[in-house]
Amino acid sequence: MNTIICGLQWGDEGKGKIVDYLTEHADIVARGQGGNNAGHTVIAHGTKYILHLIPSGILWEGKECIIGNGVVMDPIGLCKEITNIEEQGVSVTADKLKISDRAHIVLPYHRELDAAREAALGSKKIGTTKRGIGPTYADKANRCGIRMADLLDDSTILERIETRLVDANATLSKVGLPTFDAQEVLDEVRPAIERLRPHVTNTIPMLHAAWKADKTILFEGAQGSFLDVDFGTYPFVTSSNTTAGGACTGSGLPPHAVQRVVGVCKAYTTRVGSGPFITENDDISDYFHAKGMEFGATTGRPRRCGWLDTVLVRFACMVNGVTDLAVTILDGLDDREDIDICVAYEIDGERHEFPPANREAWDRAVPIYETVKGWQADTTQCRTFDELPANAQAYLNRIGELCGAPVKYVGVGPDREQTIFV
Repeated sequence: MNTIICGLQWGDEGKGKIVDYLTEHADIVARGQGGNNAGHTVIAHGTKYILHLIPSGILWEGKECIIGNGVVMDPIGLCKEITNIEEQGVSVTADKLKISDRAHIVLPYHRELDAAREAALGSKKIGTTKRGIGPTYADKANRCGIRMADLLDDSTILERIETRLVDANATLSKVGLPTFDAQEVLDEVRPAIERLRPHVTNTIPMLHAAWKADKTILFEGAQGSFLDVDFGTYPFVTSSNTTAGGACTGSGLPPHAVQRVVGVCKAYTTRVGSGPFITENDDISDYFHAKGMEFGATTGRPRRCGWLDTVLVRFACMVNGVTDLAVTILDGLDDREDIDICVAYEIDGERHEFPPANREAWDRAVPIYETVKGWQADTTQCRTFDELPANAQAYLNRIGELCGAPVKYVGVGPDREQTIFV
């Protein structure tokens, strides 16, 4: 089956681990949105890999990886990432990694524009990674973006950059940030472009040929559903569609080519950056941080932590059409005596089963909790559902009931082998 894997919270759900687990039975692993603001951590055979742009399938032999047209790609960042994992013994050849010639490019001025916008917002800042993702997607929507195919065209690229810098430099100079020279921008990225040139192709016919040949395609989502520009906690969102639909528009395959959607959520909730977080809990945050857990793979920032919010996950399951749930880091709750589950919100005296659209309503929302007994036992050695403590099984079953999708995968540790198929 062709499968989309998407996050059901605010990212950092452990999608990379689930992608890595399912890659064994896939022929192609593709990314369709986001950029190097994503951080997927995979631990295989005791080795830790952190991936930002490269699909997690790169860690397996005999798998093709595709960075699709919907991704915004930092060529310098990608080259650094390739170098890092090659130093860990992973091969990244041109036949193993393909890059869409339609992918939009993050250039140095995009990062400065990102920083300028965050600074201008002050206390209302979004909390972006300042990697230029939003400004690159804005250029795409404004029809002034630069794509990989443009960078490979030496006859026109300098003029394209010069044209874009007219507005970009005006914006930067207003806030006292350095402006850019087109030739210097091109000189800075040219070595990376030359290194990546063998990887660049029209990836859409490749994916269609694979689909028609009954090969198995795995779509690796980035960020999470509540960072989706349409369905997330707007305006505290990313600039792309992080939900299942983004995998199709970001790769060129139609929706009917996909048979399964695996939604990934933690056994609790985390968030990095600004924005509403109804179940945020200082005790849970301190608990995980003291254990050396919950620091961003991309930013290193401590994540905000709280109890599982099934209002979010329920809505995300609807929007994504989730067929299978993957619950990760169940072992993170092994020591807890009691565990709270948010089953609804109370807003202005009314019960809400789904998240509000109104920004101010989030500030008035109060979680309605259901408390279940913890298991207070080590789950990291469990390899089947039946080996899990009874209370852990009950917790997972309750998650499935509340969210409207069955739990099919359970993570009980960071390693590839610490994954239970239910």
